[in-house]
Amino acid sequence: MGGDHAHGHHDHGHHHEFKIPDWRKYKVEDAPELVTVRNMLAQKGLKDPWLRNEVWRFDRKEFGTIKQRWMLTGFRGFKWGFAAFLATITIEKGLELINPPKDHHGHGSSHH
Repeated sequence: MGGDHAHGHHDHGHHHEFKIPDWRKYKVEDAPELVTVRNMLAQKGLKDPWLRNEVWRFDRKEFGTIKQRWMLTGFRGFKWGFAAFLATITIEKGLELINPPKDHHGHGSSHH
């Protein structure tokens, strides 16, 4: 009765295999931003043993530069938004041609 969920059954083709990258391939030296953080911590006598876990975020080969990521995020839906904008304008102009707006100027405008 109800609740028949096929766990592990992927007939819809939406299953994407996610591979966790090997942590040994990342080095703090490969991320200039993190080298700066490491050096600032060292000046204060501190060390972050987990800093290497953040290196993947700065992998330019896989994710681009920070500027490129901001551009991607900022313009992600731009083409669909612009297409919707053009469609709206076209539809509005088409409706105005079919049913022109009435000129209310002069009708009942005796009070100032």
